[in-house]
Amino acid sequence: MSFENLNIEIENQLAVLTINRPSALNALNSLTMQELSHGLDMLIGDSKVKVIVITGAGDKAFVAGADIKEFLDLDIEKARILGETGHKNVFDKIENSPKPVIAAIGGFALGGGLELALACHIRLASENAKMGLPEVTLGLIPGYGGTQRLANIIGKGRAMQAIFTAEFYSAQRAYEMGLVNQVVSGDLLLETAKKMAEKIIGNSSTAIAKAIEAINLCNQPEKGFKKEIEGFASLFDTHDFKEGTLAFVEKRKPNFT
Repeated sequence: MSFENLNIEIENQLAVLTINRPSALNALNSLTMQELSHGLDMLIGDSKVKVIVITGAGDKAFVAGADIKEFLDLDIEKARILGETGHKNVFDKIENSPKPVIAAIGGFALGGGLELALACHIRLASENAKMGLPEVTLGLIPGYGGTQRLANIIGKGRAMQAIFTAEFYSAQRAYEMGLVNQVVSGDLLLETAKKMAEKIIGNSSTAIAKAIEAINLCNQPEKGFKKEIEGFASLFDTHDFKEGTLAFVEKRKPNFT
């Protein structure tokens, strides 16, 4: 499948999905959203892919937000549909992917771009990254999960401050708040993401998928604990558990599926 605004490269069980609209700072227009949905379906359904890295083309932006020009013709109902389809087809699809998704954030990650990164399981940022949710400066609020995911990641009070002030945060400040996992120099961003992916690929993808299900319920403890117990128990009947424990006893590296 060929895309106009995405590049996808797959090597050694790692897929790098690059949003490729550098002239528009990789803004999420309707075509890019459609292509992201199809690209994610393709990668999540590909048994050869174990980890997905999402990044933006060029060094100026990961994704500088939604394409605001497309908002001008929306009424209430069209805006509701835009939000619902975006959640379902892209942002929720990333968060609920059974395969870990790493955001490699270089340059601006604003509005929908930061929301895209928030939906990923792990976030790495280059030293030049700038992050923020400036929607209130347009008379809006985040519409692709930003109010919920940001609060879950950095806390309710800090999320309110970030959204109310529309402040941009440096990579270092984002790291201090727990918004990103690691900050690296720009020339090492993708390499660092790939090295992290390699570590993940060496572990059980079956177990990781169960871990994602449980961790995604961390703000609903009753459901989260139940999902953890169910996932823990179900793994005892898998090849990866049998191979992992046998490899441990035999003092060798496991050969996971």
